[in-house]
Amino acid sequence: MTESVEEVFVEEYDKSKPVLSIRNMKVDYPIIGGLFMRKIGEVLAVRGIDFDLYPEETLGIVGESGCGKTTIAKAILNLVKSSDGQIFYKNEEIQNLLDKKRHIRQKVQMVFQDPDASLNPRMKIVDIIGEPLRNLRGIKDRLLIRQNVLHLMNQVSLKAEHLDRFPHEFSGGQKQRIVIARALACDPEVIVLDEPTSALDVSVQAQILNLLQDLQQKFHLAYIFITHDLSVIHHIGHRINVMYLGKFVETGNIEDIFYNTQHPYTQALLSARPAVSKQELQHKIILEGEIPSPSNPPSGCSFHPRCQAKMLPECNKKVPEETALNESHHIWCWMFGRDSI
Repeated sequence: MTESVEEVFVEEYDKSKPVLSIRNMKVDYPIIGGLFMRKIGEVLAVRGIDFDLYPEETLGIVGESGCGKTTIAKAILNLVKSSDGQIFYKNEEIQNLLDKKRHIRQKVQMVFQDPDASLNPRMKIVDIIGEPLRNLRGIKDRLLIRQNVLHLMNQVSLKAEHLDRFPHEFSGGQKQRIVIARALACDPEVIVLDEPTSALDVSVQAQILNLLQDLQQKFHLAYIFITHDLSVIHHIGHRINVMYLGKFVETGNIEDIFYNTQHPYTQALLSARPAVSKQELQHKIILEGEIPSPSNPPSGCSFHPRCQAKMLPECNKKVPEETALNESHHIWCWMFGRDSI
């Protein structure tokens, strides 16, 4: 195989059809203990979620630490096994099979949160970026690999002089560019970004976000952007899924989530952003209590022990049903679902 990165065929995209679809995904982690180290319980990390990702779209997944955001990413990439549900790449099911479907494995890539942990310190940059070219695209010629890696590095604003350096010789922002270049090596259609800017300075964050937007337009990429920073997803996102204790509580586009917020948890998240005016300081919502354990979630609505809205009889008895506020805005809250009881 002798094709170069420049010669990769770019297919026509139908933006009305999802490139990735998740249906009723569930992921459980076993709790091992006791004298014989047997399974004594399970952590319900993801508890039945659904969403679609469309070409050239950035779908944000936001929520507190431990709510299951990264588990979704790992389940899509088959880094952890999902216990139930279906994952489709276009019309082909890939749940727990991505490592066996090499042609799809090229099309779904990931950028991890910590570039230091995802770069081999003993490998040169030319070998790190060239690894997927050898393993997934079957390119064996060393000179051709070097040419392709140089082209990829140019795409992320790195220079030829960086080819033969080791990861420890780069700054945090440069390392993240290297990881992005590696993700681009196989001409992907979907890139899962797990908090790619959380470890970077604010000025470097802006550079990486602008780079991701440029690459999305140039290569028609679809992003799943996992973050806890709402200002970041406001800048780069198209749609947002708000997650709490393994479930979505509110989904919508940027206007729905930021300017027509309905769920009490989403309102609390938005109020936690850094305040720039006295008016914003006066509207802080402080959630009381600890996040419930995913191994022993509360009955009914998962958020009801910390909710500051008016409590309804159904809140601690029944799991909220999905309610459509408009075509793009959906919420899981009994305040909006009483008519469907």
